[in-house]
Amino acid sequence: MPQEMKNKGFLEDRLVLLKGVSGTFRPGVLTALMGVSGAGKTTLMDVLSGRKTGGYVEGNITISGYPKRQETFARISGYCEQNDIHSPHLTVQESLFFSAWLRLAPEVNVETRKIFVEEVMELVELAPLRGALVGLPGVNGLSTEQRKRLTIAVELVANPSIIFMDEPTSGLDARAAAIVMRTVRNTVDTGRTVVCTIHQPSIDIFEAFDELFLMKQGGQEIYVGPLGHHSSQLIKYFEGIEGVSKIRNGHNPATWMLEVTSSAQEMALGVDFNEAYKNSELYMRNKSLINELSTPRPGTKDLLFPSQYSQPFLIQCIACLCKQHWSYWRNPPYTAVRLLYTIIISLMLGTMFWDLGSKRSTEQDLLNAMGSMYASVLFLGVNNSASVQPVVAIERTVFYRERAAGMYSALPYALAQVAIEIPYVFVQAAVYGTIGYAMIGFEWTAAKFFWYLFFMYFTLLYFTFYGMMTVAMTPNQHIGSIFASAFYGIWNLFSGFIVPRTRIPVWWRWYYWACPVAWTLYGLLVSQFGDIEDMLDTQQTVKEFLRSFYGFRYDFLGVVAVVIVGFTILFVFTFAFFIKVLNFQRR
Repeated sequence: MPQEMKNKGFLEDRLVLLKGVSGTFRPGVLTALMGVSGAGKTTLMDVLSGRKTGGYVEGNITISGYPKRQETFARISGYCEQNDIHSPHLTVQESLFFSAWLRLAPEVNVETRKIFVEEVMELVELAPLRGALVGLPGVNGLSTEQRKRLTIAVELVANPSIIFMDEPTSGLDARAAAIVMRTVRNTVDTGRTVVCTIHQPSIDIFEAFDELFLMKQGGQEIYVGPLGHHSSQLIKYFEGIEGVSKIRNGHNPATWMLEVTSSAQEMALGVDFNEAYKNSELYMRNKSLINELSTPRPGTKDLLFPSQYSQPFLIQCIACLCKQHWSYWRNPPYTAVRLLYTIIISLMLGTMFWDLGSKRSTEQDLLNAMGSMYASVLFLGVNNSASVQPVVAIERTVFYRERAAGMYSALPYALAQVAIEIPYVFVQAAVYGTIGYAMIGFEWTAAKFFWYLFFMYFTLLYFTFYGMMTVAMTPNQHIGSIFASAFYGIWNLFSGFIVPRTRIPVWWRWYYWACPVAWTLYGLLVSQFGDIEDMLDTQQTVKEFLRSFYGFRYDFLGVVAVVIVGFTILFVFTFAFFIKVLNFQRR
């Protein structure tokens, strides 16, 4: 029971959305699931398909007479969601092939998969669009109607026996809706069981259905049976109920049916349509059909699969990585712009701190050198963290759909999302390291250059993975960016540049050691200057100054390197953990 309803005086613990609903869906029969808004159509479909994330489900669901098990059911069923969610940077053909790769049985070879994908594209009339990028809804790529057909095709390439479709024609004009319904009809004619929720259909669309499952407010069925030619059986049933007004010539039977069964009409007529249905001959016929289909046929056995997912773990990882590769390669607004930003920042900082890395005669020279490191880490790191968040947020929405469809588990997705960043960040670190190192004028020795590259690379990596982690643990990228921004400020404060560790109050010093940016600056400064014995104007060597002012020791460099790698791995595992255990979709 939602808290708002409790506040209005509802005392029950549970709000019942479906009350004793029963019925059957059969192969080769297209069933419309209809009712007024709030009747429980989508709830019933979510329960049947196993997509419900909250609440309680009581009752029996059987498949060919055997009790339904979700692990098995996900392998033989498809669910076309109302929102058409796909990876925006894949082509139509790649989207279908990815689904077929992960959902068809492992015995199906590559050639057979390709042929099957081609057949499905022909079936849903997507063949001319095979090379088109999917794009983002309302921004670019496919039109609404084309995306709807792609949603259906993505489920069809899994070769499911049962397909649920949540309002496949919503948001479409008459022509687009007709094309989608032709696709649905073609699907049913292949011998599959198809159930569609439908809202205010036209006469043509309504009469494309074979059977109707009609529900009223409160989650009760009031008509479960065949429509008949020109909805004749439906009309005959409701006109047979005393007081129900006759349908006018040319009136849409779907609209008339919803009008005469509304709550207002029930009160005016003093009729309970659910009771009328329970006392009808149609109900008795449905009960006997349910009993007949709830008993397994002789000689059949329950479906069993050796594993939850069609493909083994390694294939899931490879498939997810291939998909992420194309998603990143075709996303220059993210990958290319990030690289361009890195070049601009490296030139800007290089000209601003020109040749300061070679100067080490005064304390100020060392502070300037550390300033260049501090600026580069925060400029590039925060940009990496912020720019990766929308990318991960879009892909996570697709991941929710694909995991629910039984394509792969959370770990292959998380590993692919992490792995694809590694080469891109390496190029970024190499570009900055080469330009910045040369212009700022640090000492040209192989060891010092590679230490600089090492610390910049892992710093940019952990910032990127931190951005991914904040999205994984929050409902959306906006909250994730707010959460991340809070820590940018804290990391900045405790980095050891504004206030050196030796001057941080002892009760706050613990956070210095928990601050990844502090370890980065430690590593960068010590790797460049920690072994230098040149005298400063204060009669201290550079090495002694770093020890007395910052508390930095050259012999601690190995530990610093391990900790930086540790932060990177920590953020990776936290990202994977939250992707696995948290699901912000509420159904």
